[in-house]
Amino acid sequence: MTTFRTVRVALFAVIVALTAVLGGVIPAAAQSLPTVVLVHGAFADSTGWDGVAQRLRGQGYQVLTPENPLRGPAHDAAAIQSVLDTVEGPIVLAGHSYGGFVISNVHDPDVVSMVYVAAFAPAQGEIAQLALDPIRFPGSQLLPPTLQVELVDDPQGPMGRNLDGYIAPDRFHEVFAQDVDDATAAQMIAHQQSIAVAANLEPSGPPSWAQVPSWYLVSAQDRVIPPSSQRFMAGRMGAQVSELDASHASLVSRPDDVAATITTAAG
Repeated sequence: MTTFRTVRVALFAVIVALTAVLGGVIPAAAQSLPTVVLVHGAFADSTGWDGVAQRLRGQGYQVLTPENPLRGPAHDAAAIQSVLDTVEGPIVLAGHSYGGFVISNVHDPDVVSMVYVAAFAPAQGEIAQLALDPIRFPGSQLLPPTLQVELVDDPQGPMGRNLDGYIAPDRFHEVFAQDVDDATAAQMIAHQQSIAVAANLEPSGPPSWAQVPSWYLVSAQDRVIPPSSQRFMAGRMGAQVSELDASHASLVSRPDDVAATITTAAG
């Protein structure tokens, strides 16, 4: 009986010790993961990241998907910075489309890596429109009548108004997201957000990608930002480059692949 009691006491001590060790290790491992911040681009809102965010959260990442105001690089970068200021610890910052222009103008010491998904990656002084240069980079279909403009209420604009661009709903599926089903395209159209025309003409500041390790995911079937333009920007920035046989909306049509690239960037 004494021997049995001794064994029980020993086993209990082992269990207590393991619980203490695991209780310390597991939270520490979870806390070691960086926070992922996903920035949407023009003609979309944060719901475009839903599939990617769901996959990343399933792997234990804290994920934030702030709304991008789409008013201009400096203004929008400040809005994203205000979100980053609420985060403790390392950050992986990802941007899609115009969102890449915005994250390039965010300079936060906690950002340890950046991911560009079919995105603008400007050099200092460049405007977004240069990446759509039809002479150097033919193929963009982001032209009238696909691209439409309208006057909108905007506190950032002159006299509270601004000229915004948006994609004509009857052209959205074919140009922006030709590889998603009709129901998904309809949902994306319902969530479309217009962008200030002036945002595409505002020069970039010094790009943060020059100082931060970066990944670039090219969409080889992109009808908005030509793949040749994406490859040029990715090569110039020295990014880790991979390609998807996908539309401009690869974050929606290929969320597994986009999430995998982000987890690679997260180390």
